[in-house]
Amino acid sequence: MSLLFLVAAMMLLSVQTIGASDNVNWPDWRGPTGDGRSHATDLPLNWSETKNIVWKTRIHDYGYSSPVVWGDQVWLTTATKKGKTLYAVCIDLNSGRVVHDVEVFHPEKPQRIHALNSYATPSAVVEKGFAYVHYGTHGTACLDSGTGQVVWRRDNLNCEHMQGPVSSPVLFGDLLIVHLEGTDVQFIAALNKKTGDTAWRYDRPEELYGHVEPVFLRKAYHTPVIVEVDGKAQLVSNGALLVTGHEPQTGKELWRVLYRDDNTISRIVSGHGLFFVNCGGPPNSTELWAVRQGGAGDVSESHVVWKMDDDVPLESSPVLVGDLLYTLSDRGMLICLEAMTGKRVWSERLEGKYGASLLYADGRIYISSKEGKTTVIEPGPKFRKLAVNELDGFLGASPAVAGKSLLLRTKTHLYRIQRK
Repeated sequence: MSLLFLVAAMMLLSVQTIGASDNVNWPDWRGPTGDGRSHATDLPLNWSETKNIVWKTRIHDYGYSSPVVWGDQVWLTTATKKGKTLYAVCIDLNSGRVVHDVEVFHPEKPQRIHALNSYATPSAVVEKGFAYVHYGTHGTACLDSGTGQVVWRRDNLNCEHMQGPVSSPVLFGDLLIVHLEGTDVQFIAALNKKTGDTAWRYDRPEELYGHVEPVFLRKAYHTPVIVEVDGKAQLVSNGALLVTGHEPQTGKELWRVLYRDDNTISRIVSGHGLFFVNCGGPPNSTELWAVRQGGAGDVSESHVVWKMDDDVPLESSPVLVGDLLYTLSDRGMLICLEAMTGKRVWSERLEGKYGASLLYADGRIYISSKEGKTTVIEPGPKFRKLAVNELDGFLGASPAVAGKSLLLRTKTHLYRIQRK
């Protein structure tokens, strides 16, 4: 067995396997496998401002990034409202005390952002000893999680976001992979996580993007995922006009599926040999496509298995539980589908507006609204509500799991919630 094969196998195992240690670690904003699923047990079912709150820590300034966890540290980002200072904040998981509060970047001329966005929307990604933060065109950095010192910075990976940064970074082996997809340039870059140097760069195809008008139809907000396909790791990435699969070690494009202009945030999930991809459909609509894995080249005509075109989420990412896929529209339409066929099993309208991604943990699905309510349901062929819990303030970030605790970030605070 070659050394290269062993290294690739070890990297793939780290991406795909949820072990006992991952019941504590939540290194990516959608968890250890990047799809919003956890093996944690004994999580809280009920909470409020006065019930099952271990601690509540105020987060200064403004940001929508989701918390990530390694060991006894919780990392997130925040920023001044006009983007003049970009921070990385570390909180002690046990006490809620702020351990590090680091001014990472001071952009001279921050780009304008959408009124509903922030300059600290991309989530951090963490591993033993290091935290990696990304603010889109305004900078990417690595911090020593023990000292809080900045190890390296990059501020020359640039694009015109127009509405602000959203895409979060991902780790693969020795690489930190970031999306910079704006109105002017659209590319994926892999950085050496130890030095910040560029290892490879993939630019979206000029023949597709160069003539798209208006220019805002060229940009994307998506965070890529790394999954196993036929025993090998693949980086799967949503662009504005197509979804592509790549060798994560080199950036080489393996396959593509073309669609219309797409501006969704919702992250791809996978299972049963399919990718579930939010994308643009004709005309001026958003669709969810199931794309069969294992293709090569342009597989637009051969690998799209089914499409959904009603109540498709723009922000919230789905979750796959067994043979059923659960999606949530921004306006609260919760839909349960047969993953293999796309057939609707049931749907239920929830009150409120939604952006946080769905979490499956402890045999339940947790669904957080922007109004501060989290609905908990039992997955299955019939809709069954278990609880509705409410916190003060706006809930835009996705939940994280740490041991037997949930971490929820509102506009002003981070909460650790656990059964007492």
